[in-house]
Amino acid sequence: MPTVRVELRGSVQGVGFRWFARETARRLRLSGNVRNRPDGTVEIVVAGPHAQVQSFVDAMRVGPSGARVEEVTSHPVDDAGTLDEPFSITR
Repeated sequence: MPTVRVELRGSVQGVGFRWFARETARRLRLSGNVRNRPDGTVEIVVAGPHAQVQSFVDAMRVGPSGARVEEVTSHPVDDAGTLDEPFSITR
């Protein structure tokens, strides 16, 4: 199963983005986690079947209604270690 690290820039903190990511990942039955980074970005590590991971990344490009996603970068991760299942919010 592919594992992807996704980084989001824009107005993505304080708008329910982590909750949105968690609920989207759980609905798609993906594992991983989401966290706010000190630089104002959101970082996500997500794993699962390719089609579901792609649907997840597509949803993150839009985000919740209060967010303004300006930039999304994603790249494969070779060894992410053990990921949370179900998907969780990391503080």
